[in-house]
Amino acid sequence: MSLPTQIMRFVVVGGMATAIDFVILWVLYHRLDVHYLIATTIGFVVATVFNYWASMKFVFRGKPNQSKKREFILFVVLSVIGLLLTVLLMQLSVAVMGLPVMISRILVTGIVMTFNFVTRKWLLEAKSSLE
Repeated sequence: MSLPTQIMRFVVVGGMATAIDFVILWVLYHRLDVHYLIATTIGFVVATVFNYWASMKFVFRGKPNQSKKREFILFVVLSVIGLLLTVLLMQLSVAVMGLPVMISRILVTGIVMTFNFVTRKWLLEAKSSLE
């Protein structure tokens, strides 16, 4: 698949995962009064499970010599790094910079999305799909 097609699919899948993430954050934080960092973490984890399934089905072709277990572990490790980056940037933007939670989440998403695409493409995708 061409890089523009792959990026478009990544954006669609990521958009769906982001919607899941944001809805969970909004409900937990605004309706159930869960602390914003805990709500952010829960939303991120649920969205990551969906994102793994959809990304490996519609966006990336797994490496043929890599087991599904290893592929999932790598995806989870990259997601945990993304989560840590998300929480750090949320803390910075909300507690330090004083931005509203949802505005912060939108800004942080752009940064973490770029990290996710680059690292997943590099570590999870078969070389042949780069052609």
